[in-house]
Amino acid sequence: MRVLSGIQPSGRLHIGNYFGAIRQHISMQRGNDCFYFIADYHALTSNPSPKDVATFTLDVAMDYIALGLDIEKTIFWRQSDVPEVTELTWLLSCVTPKGLLERCTSYKDKVAQGISPNHGLFAYPVLQAADILIYKSNVVPVGADQKQHIEVTRDIAGYFNNTYGEIFVLPEDHIIESVAVVPGVDGRKMSKSYKNTIEMFEPEKSIKSKVMKIVTDSTPVESPKDPDKCNVFALLKLFASPEEIKQWDERYRKGGMGYGEAKKRLAELIVEYFGPFRQKRTELESNPDYVKQMLAKGAHRARAIAAKTLAEARKAVGLGEYYGR
Repeated sequence: MRVLSGIQPSGRLHIGNYFGAIRQHISMQRGNDCFYFIADYHALTSNPSPKDVATFTLDVAMDYIALGLDIEKTIFWRQSDVPEVTELTWLLSCVTPKGLLERCTSYKDKVAQGISPNHGLFAYPVLQAADILIYKSNVVPVGADQKQHIEVTRDIAGYFNNTYGEIFVLPEDHIIESVAVVPGVDGRKMSKSYKNTIEMFEPEKSIKSKVMKIVTDSTPVESPKDPDKCNVFALLKLFASPEEIKQWDERYRKGGMGYGEAKKRLAELIVEYFGPFRQKRTELESNPDYVKQMLAKGAHRARAIAAKTLAEARKAVGLGEYYGR
């Protein structure tokens, strides 16, 4: 099964990213043909600074490798190192109805968040379709809220196939078994845009400081507390063993415990969980050239596959042979 997914280099990756996608990406390497890329073209829709694009791209690569991505088995690359995807985007654009893009909720949501309504943001689904179709991916792991992206990709592939012949595989979505929404320090969903994240590999002192700032209610220490409404408890469930979670549940409901105790334990668990990966991450930081070489190697492998698909698409529309660049 060929699995493909991408992640934007829009900031340092955090606990929400890990439980929402990265952990599943790593586990899907077993028994599948995995293609994972760093979506730097997509990141440009919000006009980030050039320095941030370069820095965050390298950070994402280091995080994935440190967390267990097998760079020998899995094809891992930087999106912009495979220029064939942008040419395919144009070919797909020419069969994509404007109305299809207008119905995409992600565009409306991001504009509502204050992102400039530029053409790149509007046409984002076509580039995303090219990312998926150029590698003839069978499965794309996504969260339930991203299911529409795969439906749009299937529609675009269908328009092309119906017009020019059966070139593209219609991908299936694989809805990631998501944990409950990972709360940030302010109680909202953990997100870089909310500036409420706890990064996986930030300094331990900083992790502990952020955990102690997690928003809780004003229930007195001596009173019973509802663990199901507590942001700290929601995070504890991600890291603690079932046995420990049961103990914390009982302590919450019994009363006589302050939120500070739970926060201190949560900070310990976060540091312990990512501890084994932290050493590898530090080693990669000291050797960025190695990481860049691995991305280049992955791009070479990805591009060989992309070029074949683009050649088929070019021939189908009458553009002739593809000689590469």
